[in-house]
Amino acid sequence: MAGPHPTGSGAAGRRSPAWHDESAGPVVRPYALTGGRTDHQRAEQFDLVALIVTDDEAVAGLAPGGDAGAQVPAGPGAAPQWAPEPEHEMILALCRTPLSVVEIASELELPLGVVRVLLGDLLDRSLIQVRRPAPVAQFPSERVLKEVIDGIRAL
Repeated sequence: MAGPHPTGSGAAGRRSPAWHDESAGPVVRPYALTGGRTDHQRAEQFDLVALIVTDDEAVAGLAPGGDAGAQVPAGPGAAPQWAPEPEHEMILALCRTPLSVVEIASELELPLGVVRVLLGDLLDRSLIQVRRPAPVAQFPSERVLKEVIDGIRAL
């Protein structure tokens, strides 16, 4: 291939592209956090206002002392061991009190799609619960509103 490569000899006098931010340190690309996954099969459960809460009993069962960072022991014939990533641990810590999906994404400063994949990982392992917000009350029908207006006028 023709053309200079940023790390090759043709890059003299040019700065090679850095994978870090001078003030923040190394940057991890979103696809690296999710292992290249962009969606989760149960992602429809994670709409913006769905409330996520950590299942403390399940988290306590991960390892002695409730360390979410320890690997889950695999029994005979069980799936390979799973060790939560630091982002999984942060989600579990944040969601001790219910938080919406959008609040989690904001707190972690991660794209919503990445957060949905991470939440899917936790939901697959029953470490979180998804709660739907209370439905918004239905607006009264036009007939009811007219009767109220007529009643107010009659006063």
